[in-house]
Amino acid sequence: MRVRVATTVLGITAALLAVPACSTDTTGAKHATAASARTGSPADTTQAAPLTSAALETRLLDQRDLGSGYLRKPERPAQHDDVTVIGCPALSELGGDAATGATLTFPRTAKTAFTYGGSSSEISEELYSDSANKLSDGIGRIFDAMTGCPTYQVVAGGTPIDIASQKLPAPHGLGDEQWSQLLTFSAGGRSTVVKQTAIRDGSLLLIVSGSPALVDRHLDKALAKATAAS
Repeated sequence: MRVRVATTVLGITAALLAVPACSTDTTGAKHATAASARTGSPADTTQAAPLTSAALETRLLDQRDLGSGYLRKPERPAQHDDVTVIGCPALSELGGDAATGATLTFPRTAKTAFTYGGSSSEISEELYSDSANKLSDGIGRIFDAMTGCPTYQVVAGGTPIDIASQKLPAPHGLGDEQWSQLLTFSAGGRSTVVKQTAIRDGSLLLIVSGSPALVDRHLDKALAKATAAS
């Protein structure tokens, strides 16, 4: 089954579609089991009002937080090319705005990304702010759809990209809800592995993606800064 969707169909992974730019040899990607880890439940009672995009910007990690060896990546221009998703009924069934990732297009958002050590290793951070229910539903739909697709393919700009997702334990004790998975992108005989962890804390949603070691190293720091009192 094919479904034509916008480049945001993968939501938080859309910027990672340029596989050859940051690839490593990987085996067994086609046999990974796609899943996501999710705990907790949203509760809108006694929650702080959503933060503005300007306020979110101040809560992103910067080079001083990360340490030496990190270089800020220039912001990429918005992409509007269509993407074809093949072999993922769960994503197809979302349909409409949900299928195109519009549930993550909240008006209050801030994003940043870095490369490390002059290599292909990268880490990106996204912050969203809205009601707990809206944040939970937006990110949950994307992760739940991926859970139903052990492997699928995305055709972006004429380039076919095979994607597999493997369940990872949620990071316990962080925030109110957590999701985590390991994604393998394969194209042109090369593959890259990306860890992706999302944490909702009240009216904030933090998403950290990139090289697994870098995500593990900076996740706690990113959440602490994102949730710090103004």
